[in-house]
This record gives sequence, C-alpha cells and structure tokens, in this order.
Amino acid sequence: MRLANMLKESLIINDLKAQTKEEAINELLELLKGESPGADLDVIKELIFEREEFENTSYGRGFAFPHARTDEIDDMSILLGISRKGLSDKTRDKITLHAIVLLLTPPYVSKLYLQTLSAFATFARIEGNLASLLAAKTKTDVIDIIWESNVRVDRELTVKNIMRRDVIVVTPNDSLKKVANLMFKQRLSALAVVDDGGNLLGQITDKNLISAALPDYEAMVTNLDYKVEGEPFEELLKQEEKIKVSQLYNTEHVTTSMDTKLIDAAALMIFKDLRRIFVVKDGKLVGILVRKDIVNFIIRG
Repeated sequence: MRLANMLKESLIINDLKAQTKEEAINELLELLKGESPGADLDVIKELIFEREEFENTSYGRGFAFPHARTDEIDDMSILLGISRKGLSDKTRDKITLHAIVLLLTPPYVSKLYLQTLSAFATFARIEGNLASLLAAKTKTDVIDIIWESNVRVDRELTVKNIMRRDVIVVTPNDSLKKVANLMFKQRLSALAVVDDGGNLLGQITDKNLISAALPDYEAMVTNLDYKVEGEPFEELLKQEEKIKVSQLYNTEHVTTSMDTKLIDAAALMIFKDLRRIFVVKDGKLVGILVRKDIVNFIIRG
C-alpha cells in the first residue's frame, strides 16, 4: 500500500502558522475536533509531550515525527503540517524544521503504526521531497507529492525499518585515540571497522580497549597472588596515538540484510546474546541494528 493512501486532506495543514514544534502540534491537534470529536485533546497532548521529553522526535532533514498511543482515538490518525517559514526549534542536523508528521494510534494498533512511521522516515530521506512539500500550494498537492514518491508501507517490519543508517566507522589505520574519542562523543560501546571501500572487516569494542590495557586479565582474576606492574591504563594512554585499530579489532561479528524480518533478527540477537548486528549489502556496510533500538522502537514506541 502506498503511503499517500493513508492521508486525508482534512488532517493536513499546508501552511502552518506555528513558530515552534509545540505550537505546530497544538495547531494540528485542533483538526481532531472534527475527526474525533469525543477525544480529550489535553490527554493526547500530555502523552505527546511526555514522549517528546523522553526523546526528541525531530528526525532531521527538516522533519519531525511526534507520536503517541492513546485510548482517546479509535483508529490511527496521521496529521501532517508544513511550515513554509520553518520552526524555531533546534535540530540535531541543523536543518530547519519544516514538516511535522503527527501519528496517533490506539494502544492495540502496533504493527501498522510502526510501519507507517518507518515509511515517513523513508520519504524524508529522499532528496528533494522536502522542497516539493514546501512548494505545494494545496493539500491535494501535498498528497500528490507523497504519491509520486512511490513510498510504500511495508507489510512486515524488516531490519531496514529501524536500523541506524548513519553508522560511525573507523579503518584499521585509525588510532586508539580516535576510537576512544568517537566512543565517548557518540556514546557508543562499539565501532564498525571498514576498509577504504566501505567493506565490513569487523568491529572494535570497549572490551577490546580494556583488554589492550589488561592483556593478562585472566591471570588477574584466577590468581589471587598475581601482581600488576605499574598502571596499565596510564601505559595504554601513552601509546594511544601509536596503537592502531588493526592491532585491536576483532573479526567476530554477525551480519544480516536490510530485508531480514525484524522478528528473525531479534530472535538471533537473543539466541546469541548480541548487542548489535551489522547490516550489509554486497559486503558493504549499510547500517547497524542495535538491541536497545528494538526496545525503544517496538516497546516504547
């Protein structure tokens, strides 16, 4: 099913008056008075902004996807607002926020809700779509633009629906210092290791870094009389620019494809106790599926 088939002109504002995302959400919710007259808008607002406080839903590329599951509505509603001037909210990629896609669904509608959210993210990634929406003169034009994009709502959730596409990577020639800085800055416990052609070679983890400082860690744990000479971590820091990724990374990793069913990938992660699975296409790294993202996306919504 095409994404455009799920939109209603009555739930679109193609020229928002709002100046902030919060104001835009409030403006869009006013449309529900005609669509779901029995809905308590205050309850819905509270759920939406509670979700925003937990995690900012500004996706980037000029789009935001605020959403909530609520008993106040009987069926999934998609409210779309376009701000031609742009909203004043800060965004993580510094691209001005122009499009607000507000998704509301009953608690029992899960699969379609997640697939729709993923479809809108796909639409947002296509170059030129935002510019086309900003040039749309009517609500009909907005729907036509989404129709012409040919973005579809998948029948089943797959890895590509929730994988991280902007993967932080290092090469074998990068230094330990660069790895540590990236892990700290990006709050990551592992980095993909690729060659100059983008082919996945392996991964370097926080465990690899600690092991580099404590090469005899097994003896330290099993032999109570084992004495450590000097300060291992200080010695490692002295060499952080000389030690290369090639000396530390491991080639033990699990890969999958973008089209793998999400439920199959999740089962594999549990069975093998994996925090992450790398997503490849023809040997090249195209994404990463992280266990906590499955929790956030599926359970937290």
